[in-house]
Amino acid sequence: MSCSDSPKTEGQALSQHRSLGGEIREHDVLEEALAARNSAARIRSAQHRVSPPSSALRGRVVVAAVAVGAFAAAAAGQTLKVGQSSSDDIAPLADSKNASAAIGIGGSGASAAAPEVLAVARTTSAPVEAQQIASTNQIVENRAAVAAAAKAEAERPRYARPSDGRFTSGFGARWGTTHYGLDFAGPIGTPIYAAADGVVIEAGPASGFGLWVRIQHEDGNITVYGHMQDYSVREGDKVKAGEQIARTGNRGYSTGPHLHFEVHTASGNKINPRTWLQNHGVVV
Repeated sequence: MSCSDSPKTEGQALSQHRSLGGEIREHDVLEEALAARNSAARIRSAQHRVSPPSSALRGRVVVAAVAVGAFAAAAAGQTLKVGQSSSDDIAPLADSKNASAAIGIGGSGASAAAPEVLAVARTTSAPVEAQQIASTNQIVENRAAVAAAAKAEAERPRYARPSDGRFTSGFGARWGTTHYGLDFAGPIGTPIYAAADGVVIEAGPASGFGLWVRIQHEDGNITVYGHMQDYSVREGDKVKAGEQIARTGNRGYSTGPHLHFEVHTASGNKINPRTWLQNHGVVV
């Protein structure tokens, strides 16, 4: 095989290119060949480039970055809790599962080592509010009770019949003498009531009456209650009309269990108790 038929290298083939003057410029031809090859390599490299990421992929990258930041903050919270205080008031910032679910990343078991979220106890004012409500209710009840008492006081009678017993004898002449009171017969123990508001000026034994009670009223008049079995008031007590002061008896000069009731004026005169009661709206 002749030399002309032998294989030629790329450099040899390129070296045979001659210039217009007939001179062979091997280095120029070589440089052009190499430049062409480099251009072709750059084209092939550009064809293999990865296309820019989509907006969805970029969003997931951002979410992943946020998740990494959240985990870092949670870990810092755990470190702070262990290093600074053992109080129950400091709780971990995030639960690994809840954090992953919240930001939409992570699979099962992907964050097993992440801190656990614990609910921070909220300070409640329920006991204070309950006390305030109870106090308000108590105030309302007290005011209602006061109002009810005032109403009852305004509406109550100022005069009352001294006994529920049967009226048997009136004021005036009787058996050749003067009977200065009213008699109300009834079983021993029948209640005896104050005939009007007043102050007890005497309670105890009395000649002819056995036991008696005397009450002075605002107008100066005095009511007398005699022949009692016993009494439940004492000197100085304030009583109201209709309030029980004693019980019917048969003590003293008496022919049977009854109440003897008298009315004395401020000047000491004995007046007809029946008229006095009727003048104040009490029927005997």
